Amino acid sequence: MSRRFVIEAVMIAIYGQLLLPKRPVEYRLPYTSVMELYDMKDSPEPVMPEADDDAYVKSKIGEMISFFEDPFNKKKIERALMAPWRESPPLPINDHVSLVIVNAAENMQYGELFDPIETEILLMSLRLQSPVLTDQIEFQDKVVQNAIPVQLFDIDDFEFAVEEGMETTGEFTE
Repeated sequence: MSRRFVIEAVMIAIYGQLLLPKRPVEYRLPYTSVMELYDMKDSPEPVMPEADDDAYVKSKIGEMISFFEDPFNKKKIERALMAPWRESPPLPINDHVSLVIVNAAENMQYGELFDPIETEILLMSLRLQSPVLTDQIEFQDKVVQNAIPVQLFDIDDFEFAVEEGMETTGEFTE
């Protein structure tokens, strides 16, 4: 059985270890975070603080964009865009990792506290009963401070999060 996580598309480009889990993982990505990749790739603003790291991550972002633009994958993604909260069929990356694109509908429920993509991540986590995987400390702090009932894992705890027997409980994990 796959372990499911809600995550932003750019995190997969930044953290290569997310593509090499010890057991099957399915990442649920809001479509808006996939579209954000185009802005990040072409932006003069760095994604990473070090120039070499930034160039490497931007090349990985380009690879992800190419993956999503592959005609077979693009057709699957377009099906998800037909209705709010519709999901694409799984897009396999390798034997242990697949991506599912979700046409999340940001409804301003958390709009005063979080940006639109963060809001979609939270709503997806609640709706799909899947934990959030992130490296954003400020986001994690806001979730905890506002008692939003989602389970969070820091990217640094990725291996722990995919361990056998981990259950989604709705409790907070930092």
